[in-house]
Amino acid sequence: MKWQILVNDNPVEIDADDLGAVRQVEPGVYSVLLNGESFQVRVIPTQGGISLEVNDRRFTAEVIDPRNASRKSRATLGTGRQNVNALMPGKVVRVLVHEGDVVEPGSGLVVVEAMKMQNEMKASRQGRVVEVRVRDGDTVVAGEALVVLE
Repeated sequence: MKWQILVNDNPVEIDADDLGAVRQVEPGVYSVLLNGESFQVRVIPTQGGISLEVNDRRFTAEVIDPRNASRKSRATLGTGRQNVNALMPGKVVRVLVHEGDVVEPGSGLVVVEAMKMQNEMKASRQGRVVEVRVRDGDTVVAGEALVVLE
């Protein structure tokens, strides 16, 4: 599973598999092992999200869960590239977009069948389809990128 967070208004993708290298050492303070280097990260709650302090540098961060956002707020989830990922393992029933298509928030992108239910993956914001990584009939795993928006 991957999450998207905004760090200083830049989208960053976090893979849940990498969280094994993060340990809480005290409330609000974490030890992070990344590429063989150890970092101490202090998390400071703020009114608009959180601040992260690393090596005397402060970054603003906001964790975004598009499932909890309203349709209007999903339109402002940031800029840059965004992967639309499969929520669970399944089979691609239908790809609804092509590279170069312009999509609006809530537009259907890919239909994935999982456990005999069809789930339509939708755009969380306005953008242009820059890459379609699956085809009809493909089998996908949870967290796999299906479409890339810009």
